[in-house]
Amino acid sequence: MRQAHATRAFFAGALVACIGAVPVCAQEPRWTAEDVSLTTPTGVLFGTITRPIALTRYPMVLLIAGSGPTDRNGNTIGAANGPASLRLLAEGLAARGIAALRYDKRSIGASRSAAVSESALRFDMLADDAAAWVRQLRTDPRVTSVSIIGHSEGSLLGMLATQRAPVDAFVSIAGPARRADLVLHDQLAAALPPALLAQSDSALARLAAGDTVTRTPPGLDALFRPSVQPYLISWFRYTPTVELAKLRVPVLIVQGTHDFQVMPTEATLLAAAVPRATTLVVEGMNHVLKVAPADRSQQIAGAYVDPTIPLAAPLLDSLVAFVGRAARVRR
Repeated sequence: MRQAHATRAFFAGALVACIGAVPVCAQEPRWTAEDVSLTTPTGVLFGTITRPIALTRYPMVLLIAGSGPTDRNGNTIGAANGPASLRLLAEGLAARGIAALRYDKRSIGASRSAAVSESALRFDMLADDAAAWVRQLRTDPRVTSVSIIGHSEGSLLGMLATQRAPVDAFVSIAGPARRADLVLHDQLAAALPPALLAQSDSALARLAAGDTVTRTPPGLDALFRPSVQPYLISWFRYTPTVELAKLRVPVLIVQGTHDFQVMPTEATLLAAAVPRATTLVVEGMNHVLKVAPADRSQQIAGAYVDPTIPLAAPLLDSLVAFVGRAARVRR
């Protein structure tokens, strides 16, 4: 707005506006951030709450990052640059009246002290952490509702957390619909020669059946090393379509058409599993939630490393509306 700045709490029941053409008003911040922590049996997890400045009560979303060494901002630990997708998402929501908590998962970033040994880590531990964050948020008198937004692998973690803690709504963004071993096969098939792919498929099949692998396919130690196999077995137990169908809260499924990591067909499968869910397909959006060319190499050189590229506008608009409806119902 050129003549007035307004911070809208769209569904929290309040509207705070600066009336008149007051230049300083347009420069006032619309959100603020505060550090938070969660004590677990194995250590402390750390996160950031980004909240609207003009409101004393507001809806809250818990943002769950994807797989690998991805931090609370949506960046890869150790990389020189990143897309900052989760930070931008939190700030965009807070600017429109919805607070967001994003956090470093155990063993990642500031939460490294909560790590267990690699051989002791299980997928359920990460889901339990997310559920514990939800229960902690429920004790905050400023919070009127709690929704979960899970990105990529965080989608499945969010489904499990929603089953374990009192959540008002669930959003899957770029979430796989099939078991992780099947998704891994597709990713490896694009990179491995046929003979090595066959060995990889054999290892994945054994792990999916609950058995460890004694002989690691050559060159794939990082994926199949013995210490990580128990985690993979615990992860492969879950089929996202099955877990999503168990939810009894409003569900939004979001997918970008230019996502080369999680294909749009995954969102179609998720939607088929829960016909009552709302589905949003964002034209041109990639895996890091930004509008980008379809070409993989252009994405990696651009949207994947440039935090100044904004999020896809339809994504933020739809999240605000969806989370807002859940907050209204809770009230």
